[in-house]
Amino acid sequence: MVVSNPREVPEYELNPGELQLRKGDGVLPGNYQVAKWNGTKVSVKILDKDSYLDPESINAFKHELMLLQKVRHPNVVQFVGAVTQNIPMMIVSEYHSKGDLSSYLQKKGRLQPQKTLRFAHDIARGMNYLHECKPDPVIHCDLKPKNILLDNGGQLKVSGFGLIKLSKMSPDKAKLAISAQIDNSSLYVAPEVYKNEIFDRSVDVFSFGLILYEMIEGYPAFHPMPPKEAAQQMCVQRMRPPFKTKSKSCPPELKELVAECWDPEMVVRPTFSEIIVRLDKIVANCTKQGWWKETFKLPWK
Repeated sequence: MVVSNPREVPEYELNPGELQLRKGDGVLPGNYQVAKWNGTKVSVKILDKDSYLDPESINAFKHELMLLQKVRHPNVVQFVGAVTQNIPMMIVSEYHSKGDLSSYLQKKGRLQPQKTLRFAHDIARGMNYLHECKPDPVIHCDLKPKNILLDNGGQLKVSGFGLIKLSKMSPDKAKLAISAQIDNSSLYVAPEVYKNEIFDRSVDVFSFGLILYEMIEGYPAFHPMPPKEAAQQMCVQRMRPPFKTKSKSCPPELKELVAECWDPEMVVRPTFSEIIVRLDKIVANCTKQGWWKETFKLPWK
C-alpha cells in the first residue's frame, strides 16, 4: 500500500508519531486497542507483523479500510484515519469510553420500553445506512451487542462491519468467501450464514431481532443455554425463545416485530427502512395509549 510519489499519499494518512500507544500492551490480531492521537482517545487496530506475509490478511485490511473511509453516519462508528505508509499499518477510529451494548445489557438487564425503542432505532438507522450504501450494500454478517458501541450521549453506533469476507453472487446476494472465518457458536448468526448458504441483507435483520429480544427480556435467547447450543436450536431446529416479559412491560407490536425479524424465511423479514417506520408507529401508539408521559420524546422526533 506504500506509494512512491508523496502526492499519492491518501488524505486519511496519519503521522504515526502523533499516535501514543500504551507501552507494554500486547497487540492482539484483529482487535482494537486504546491510544491517544493529538491528545484525543481513539481506537487503533494494528496489523500484526505475521500478517504482512499473508495476502489474505493484507486484503482484509484494505477492505476494512475501504469501507470505513466511505461511511459517514451518526449511528455508525466514525473513521479517523489510517497509517499505511509506515510499519506497522493501523486503522484508527473513534473511541467510546461507555463500552458496548453487551456490557451495558449485562449491567442493566431488561430495558424500559423507552430505552429499548431508542436503542432499536439507533441500530436500525445505522444498519439501514450500511444496507443502502452505493454502489453495493454493506452486509455486516456479524451484528451483535459487542459490535454496537455506546457514546457519551447515550447513542448507539454500529461497528465491526467489513471484517467478514464475502463472495458476491449478485448485487443483492452473497455467500461467505472460502477464507471467511465465521463463529458458528455465535448466538446472533443467521441460519443462512450458519449453513453457509447464499444470503442477502436480511441476515443482519435476523441478528437485529435477537438483539431486540435481549433488550426486551434482559438476557440472551435461550439463556442460560450455551450460545453454541442456542445457535443450533435456532438455525437448525428453527426454534425460537419464548417471551416472558408481561405485555404491560412491552408493547405487543414490538414482540411482533421481533418475530418477523427472526423468521426462518428471508423474504418475511422486514428491511431496516421498514423497521424504522414500524418503530415510529410503535412510539406514536404508545404515546397515544399513555405508556409514558406526553413530554417524553425520542431523540429523532
